[in-house]
Amino acid sequence: MSMQKIFNKILANRMKYIIKTIIRQDQKIKCFFQAENELVSKEMLSTFTSGGLAPTLEIINSTYRGIFHFNLTLFSDRILWLIDIPRGNITTNTDIAAVEEWLVKITLHQGLNIYATEGTLLDSVREPILQWNLGDKMSSQEISVLYPHVTDLKITKCPCANDVALLGFILNAAYNGVYIGLTRSGFWRYSDTVWYNMTNVIYSNLRREYTGLSVTDMVLTNHFLVLLTSLGLFVSGDLRYPSARELKLSRAEFCGFERIDYIKGKLWSNKRCFANREHFEVDYVTITFDRNKTLSEASSCFYSKEPFLEWLPCLPHVVNDSKDVYPSEVTFLVDQEHDTGIYLFYDQHKKTASASVNILKNNQPSATPKFPPFHFPSSFSHPMGMVFHPQSHFLYAYGNQIWLSMDGGNTFRLIADFHDDIIKKTYHCFYTSDVTFVSQSGKVYLTKAGLVTYSEIGIVTDKVFTLYYDHLGFIHKLTPDRFESSENSGLFGQAPDMGFDTALALQYISPHEMIFFAYVPPNEPQTTVHTKKFNSMHFGKLIHSSKTGTAYIRKILEHKTPKEFLSSVIAEMIQPFGIEEVKDSSCLSSSLSILEEPVQPSYKLSLDLQAVNALFQATDIEKTVVIPGYSSFLITEVLDDKNALAVATMPAIAPNKVTFSSGQWFLYNFGQKNGQTWNIYSKPCLHVLQQLDDSPTLNAVKYIDLGSSQSLQVKVIPNKKGQKPRNKKLATSLVPNMRLTSLWRGLKTLQAPKLRVLVGNPELLEVKVESSFDDTESYLMKISVASKSFRQGYTSLALIIWGASTECFVTTLVSTLKSSCSYLTSMHHVPSQHIPYEDWISGVHKDSQGFNMIKTLPVNYRPPSIMGIAIPLTDNFYHADPSKPIPRNLFYKSKETGKYKQCVNASTREQCNCTNEQKLSHAVAFSDCKENVPRFKFPVAQYPISLEIFSDNKFVPVKSPYLVTMTEVNMRKNWQLKHTVPENMKKIKNYLEPILHTSVYNPSGLNLSIKLMGSRAATMLKRKKGKGQALLGPGSKATLSFLTGMMEHVYTGKHEIIDDHRARKTVVNLMGRLDKCGVVSPRRDIQLRDLEKWQNNLLASCQFGFIVLRTSAGIMGQEAR
Repeated sequence: MSMQKIFNKILANRMKYIIKTIIRQDQKIKCFFQAENELVSKEMLSTFTSGGLAPTLEIINSTYRGIFHFNLTLFSDRILWLIDIPRGNITTNTDIAAVEEWLVKITLHQGLNIYATEGTLLDSVREPILQWNLGDKMSSQEISVLYPHVTDLKITKCPCANDVALLGFILNAAYNGVYIGLTRSGFWRYSDTVWYNMTNVIYSNLRREYTGLSVTDMVLTNHFLVLLTSLGLFVSGDLRYPSARELKLSRAEFCGFERIDYIKGKLWSNKRCFANREHFEVDYVTITFDRNKTLSEASSCFYSKEPFLEWLPCLPHVVNDSKDVYPSEVTFLVDQEHDTGIYLFYDQHKKTASASVNILKNNQPSATPKFPPFHFPSSFSHPMGMVFHPQSHFLYAYGNQIWLSMDGGNTFRLIADFHDDIIKKTYHCFYTSDVTFVSQSGKVYLTKAGLVTYSEIGIVTDKVFTLYYDHLGFIHKLTPDRFESSENSGLFGQAPDMGFDTALALQYISPHEMIFFAYVPPNEPQTTVHTKKFNSMHFGKLIHSSKTGTAYIRKILEHKTPKEFLSSVIAEMIQPFGIEEVKDSSCLSSSLSILEEPVQPSYKLSLDLQAVNALFQATDIEKTVVIPGYSSFLITEVLDDKNALAVATMPAIAPNKVTFSSGQWFLYNFGQKNGQTWNIYSKPCLHVLQQLDDSPTLNAVKYIDLGSSQSLQVKVIPNKKGQKPRNKKLATSLVPNMRLTSLWRGLKTLQAPKLRVLVGNPELLEVKVESSFDDTESYLMKISVASKSFRQGYTSLALIIWGASTECFVTTLVSTLKSSCSYLTSMHHVPSQHIPYEDWISGVHKDSQGFNMIKTLPVNYRPPSIMGIAIPLTDNFYHADPSKPIPRNLFYKSKETGKYKQCVNASTREQCNCTNEQKLSHAVAFSDCKENVPRFKFPVAQYPISLEIFSDNKFVPVKSPYLVTMTEVNMRKNWQLKHTVPENMKKIKNYLEPILHTSVYNPSGLNLSIKLMGSRAATMLKRKKGKGQALLGPGSKATLSFLTGMMEHVYTGKHEIIDDHRARKTVVNLMGRLDKCGVVSPRRDIQLRDLEKWQNNLLASCQFGFIVLRTSAGIMGQEAR
């Protein structure tokens, strides 16, 4: 068997070979490639290995690409290629966070052929939801008991790793409980799903058991699980911090809402992946109740942002005038690209829908609209919801119609009209830009993000089901007892013919262009007229005659006259249509006379009476008479053998009282009375989108820092071979002799479609576009993006192949552009004295005087806060070791702060798996690992700060025009910065500080001073080594007065004022009764409630001993604790 055949079989059975890989803690990734049987494997592997050929493994996400090569060395007992990749070669991070799932591609080159398969790689160590036990695990027998009671399914997936998803059962009244299925492999196999019974988790919040408990809806955000049940809304804690393995939920309270309201409630969210999260990225969730508001209720719609502790009404204000009737909120979404809130309203009294966009102020919707409201036509009578396509600005409103907004809700464009059929659910895939709609009748429609056309791809007959896209873009149909993949050709049944039940009349307008008119019978009821018309679904599709011939629909027209033809399409001929012959219609052997009837546009067609064998027959009804240069006629009735009635397609150019001899007129059959003679199906994909820049994936994330720019380059290449249409069987039966290459040649007059560029928020970045055609008819586009202002934020940049077929794998490329510093870019402090790498690891580096310039921090160290050394308030641990006790953890505020990051779920420091790079990292994410820090002699005065930026493998010094902010990571304030601001930078400094709510500094000539305990009112120094003395400074009259009083009470011995050429100091003999000595300025009022704080500041870390204060009433001593 040849390698060609092996890979062909892989592609034909792709589901069997899809790679689903999971990387765990301190584990190597083992990937292998194997043929169908051992004999073939040994033969093929030895052949290719001897020729130096082995597969290549590529691991990519939106910002990373790594290439690894399979080993060429084979062993006698192996029938596979093998590759071992240590986790550290891909990522060093192990903290729990929302992180992108990697794409995996395996390719093998053989001559000019490239064979490939693909898959995913999931980091199970970091994925938040996978760190928790959701409830009691259920066996397959236990879960099967629920099947008869399931009325619907709800699914939610992780925004960054779409293979991680939750499936919930909605139960009827006969059963009770919350049952959730968790997958980490994209629901490929039912047996891989882990089922949990979360009923007790819910009951623990209700304090007693209730009946009628069931899932209603759920949303999995980047860091939280929001679960709506029939008994209330429940929210998890932050999934990144699993203090215990058991998941706990808290209940959100909504006054006045009962079980019947929760059953009909819905959750809405804008799905975005917050990997490498910026401070301006936050998840919002909305809950809507399907009920009319009472006078006492402010809203039936509430929203919240993480951590979802406070739920606010969606409307920014409450109208007190009860005479006014306001529409109900169908949906409310937060658009973080534009900092707006978008409403979909429906007025039950006026039966009208509208969309409104309001500006967000302090992360809350205001009463200020950004745009005038958009009013949908009355035909949009059943709005069901509104949703953003993931990671993009494409906004879909759906119901009995589908509307698309590409400008933040300012305007909407009608995509589809289903009249009485209502879209109930939508499903989206960011990887392939698929958007799937399912109607209440079970019909399934497909479009691509940003396209204004769509296709019908089948029907779902299951009573209970849901659809789901995995991370690779495969769509799955999930039912309570089985899962099916799109690799199964029967997932939605046989692809339907998108034609409709009526006759078409053909009218040529050029040798290669024609118009098809759709016939509406005179007695057609108004309620079904739409079933006899072309609609937007037919744009870009192919019309094929069962006889022969194909045409490409380029434009859809609607018109009011003639009333028999209310719609038509302009089409370009690809393959000529076959005409009727005399054996099919004997009337063709006669001349034809045309006479206008009194009732237009009806015409009487008459045959020559002398032509005995020329007759009109019943089978001629709905055939089209085509006369070059004149209007065509659709035969609607046969009066007798020689006469028939017809309708003119273009009455203005219809002949009257004119006779055409045989051979001057022709018959085409596009009728349906005697059986369907024409069909409509999707055209194959005739274009390929190719990236020319260094973007690792189709949907990359680009960072544009201030003063920098990024570029994207793409090419649309004509694909002359095309791709097989989705309804392959139908296309083959209709076009048995036409190959895709001939289809392309038939479209030779069409140029490669141009790319449409859409920017979600054009105010954020400056986008410039250059485009051209090359000699191969390919369309090239170069896009330059530069920072436009000092604003931080993100926006999506979409490139859409305008007019592309929904059969294309990629029609839309959506990149996320962040006006921010890349997470791969870092700013570092450049030490004034270089310390070698090996010294940092050892923790010892002495200066010329023997002073060790490196300090090894205590285990589980947390720096003091402004409340003192005994009450650390920072979340950061340093030199973390979960097996050791946590010092200074007595006070409540200290206990509720402090969270392990790298060491979460670890029991020892060794299990934290800290690398040397992480131990030396300045990143807060690796604070657990950090052991050694620079050591300075106190006080630190005027220490020069030199900064540099590391980006794109180079170092750039930080200087003008940069301005920097400085914050102590543990929020202490015992430091001061000294800098000078040139006149040309003062304006920008004054502009930025009110926006950032902090001071900004000129990085050039920046100096840092640090005081030991951080207060201008107190100073403290350690006991001199080996001496019973303390050194206080600077000295003052208040200090001397205090020391005199202390000496009189024999707390201290004699004190001596010295001058060490830096500042005036005072040496105090401690007399063995004091371990430390400090000064509280008499200019600062100290009350009794402040004593504990000052005691924490002044006493040793062991926190026992005395506080002695001298007041106006004399010396006061505090008893030991």
